[in-house]
Amino acid sequence: MSNSASQNQLALAKAGVVSEAMQAVAKAESRPAEYIREELAAGRIVIPCNIRHSSLEPIGIGRRLKTKINANIGTSSLSSCIEQELHKLAYAVKFGADTVMDLSTGGNLTATRLEIIRHSSVPIGTVPVYELACRNDETEIDFSKESILKLIQAQAEQGVDYMTIHAGIRPEQIPLAAKRKLRIVSRGGALIARHMSKNNCDNPFYDCFDEILEICAKYDVTLSLGDGMRPGCLADASDEAQFAELAELGRLGRRCREANVQVMIEGPGHIPMHEIEMNMRRQQELCDDAPFYILGPVVIDCAPGYDHITSAIGAAMGAWHGAAMLCYVTPMEHIGLPEAEDVRDGVIAYKIAAHAADIAKNIPGAQSRDDRISEARADFDWEQQFDLALDPEKAREMRKRALRHQENPAPQAQFCTMCGPKLCSMRVSKEL
Repeated sequence: MSNSASQNQLALAKAGVVSEAMQAVAKAESRPAEYIREELAAGRIVIPCNIRHSSLEPIGIGRRLKTKINANIGTSSLSSCIEQELHKLAYAVKFGADTVMDLSTGGNLTATRLEIIRHSSVPIGTVPVYELACRNDETEIDFSKESILKLIQAQAEQGVDYMTIHAGIRPEQIPLAAKRKLRIVSRGGALIARHMSKNNCDNPFYDCFDEILEICAKYDVTLSLGDGMRPGCLADASDEAQFAELAELGRLGRRCREANVQVMIEGPGHIPMHEIEMNMRRQQELCDDAPFYILGPVVIDCAPGYDHITSAIGAAMGAWHGAAMLCYVTPMEHIGLPEAEDVRDGVIAYKIAAHAADIAKNIPGAQSRDDRISEARADFDWEQQFDLALDPEKAREMRKRALRHQENPAPQAQFCTMCGPKLCSMRVSKEL
């Protein structure tokens, strides 16, 4: 069965209809289309696909599917421009990002976002509170219902496929966060918490949540419920503030599904390794197994410049234990705005993490690429090895560098430059 692309995916799934988007996801995941429909109807899979995003190739996000990764791009008030962000977008998609979030806070935000959506075949996400903050004086942000809904409507009309909404941070959580070493590290969470404290009020996004759902249902925008209380260091991990918000996100997730709005839940950023599995299980229990979208998590705090590695370790463990999508971290995390090469490094680190988790979870076909590259290594088929690599360009560059000191380099030689011809184990063992 198929449907017009203008119809709401969750409503169709609940009605027993297999849409074209569901069929596309089923094919990409090597799963029956009916399985995708059932999981989507139950809220365990989402397919972010705004009806206005005409160039989109649908993907499915859920812990029983291939682990997806997101790459963040975007201008800041201090650097970058539309052309640089489009270059980052191209790099992110080229090296394997499944979705891209535009977190721009500098320049013409509307024009930047429109160009990113126009040039993207993958789902595009945003954090509307950032634009809300950029439109106003830093300390006098207009958090009126009219302002919030007008902005979300405008972004939905542009074609944004999913939006991070920080509706789960509530007044009673703020005293809990005040006890922390780093308090609130989420930009959206901090801005909303300050507004609530100054005005002795509830979260404005929570107050107009039903109206937000109406907009999202109309354009088929997936909500990614933001974790404004995520821990920003190991010392703050798995505390009362984090889990109080997570429980609220679970309640909001149920309201989303009742309104035929697809929903993901966002998760922690800094978690020690021994607490990762518990965090994944807690989310599944509190949030009805809605897709969990985690940032890292970073497993140590003392490696600035290498946080694409510290977080990829946590990301692999998180995905193994149930996370559905991993938000990448680049080497510039905690330091500055990432450039194109930082985007490449972050994406590849997270493709490794996601792939490792998929093999551990026995996702259909996950290990086939690894088996094929092993066969190519046994045959000393260097070109096939490079073609199967997650980053073929990097592998070719390194092979070229390895051969540069040889007097008569042989790119297709049946040995590498570490072992040489006499000590190559694979060459020698062929005689067995």
